Amino acid sequence: MNVTVFGATGAIGSLTVAELLNRGHTVTAYARNAAKVPSSWGDRVRVVIGEMSDADAIDTAVAGADAVVSALGPSMDRKATGLPLVEGTRHILDAMKRHGVTRYIGHATPAVLDPQEKPTAVTRLIGFMPRTFMRRAYDEIHGMTGPVMASDLDWTIVRFIAPKDTPKTSSPGGSGLRVGFFGTDKLGFAISRSDIATFTAAQVDDTTYIRRAPAISN
Repeated sequence: MNVTVFGATGAIGSLTVAELLNRGHTVTAYARNAAKVPSSWGDRVRVVIGEMSDADAIDTAVAGADAVVSALGPSMDRKATGLPLVEGTRHILDAMKRHGVTRYIGHATPAVLDPQEKPTAVTRLIGFMPRTFMRRAYDEIHGMTGPVMASDLDWTIVRFIAPKDTPKTSSPGGSGLRVGFFGTDKLGFAISRSDIATFTAAQVDDTTYIRRAPAISN
């Protein structure tokens, strides 16, 4: 499949691009800074450079895609201002509609609930902390995911709490990865960024979690 990845040069995004390539997909990577594009991509990845406010560049990146992956996440810098990823996600959704792309995979935390979940102690805690101490980031992640979950897209939102730079533990569904929903499944806190990338890449052509927001942990 042809997959467009936003946030492609970030810690999780770059790993996701590698996983998609390993799975035989063709990848278009959208990046803000050309200097951060890994040389290892060579000519295997089509790269589009632009800001998240650049609707035309985003449209170019989405054109021809079978699926869109957003590995974007709010800045944790307390000096950051505005909600650029909310605007950027709106441009992505507009471009998907224009080009007839229906599959979307994004990232969030359990501060965003799955449509069939009820709040638990964990989801309340994960919502309370950023809402109280990092309100801008909290507003951004909700502003990014809300329009996606309210759309008629075939979306999947992959949720996680504490990403770590630890080795990949397993393939999706393997013993090293827990996947489920709060209140019904046993989930941990820490998760390898490599495992996030592996699970995210697998969703491109997996229909198990369409219109669901599974949480993953090690």
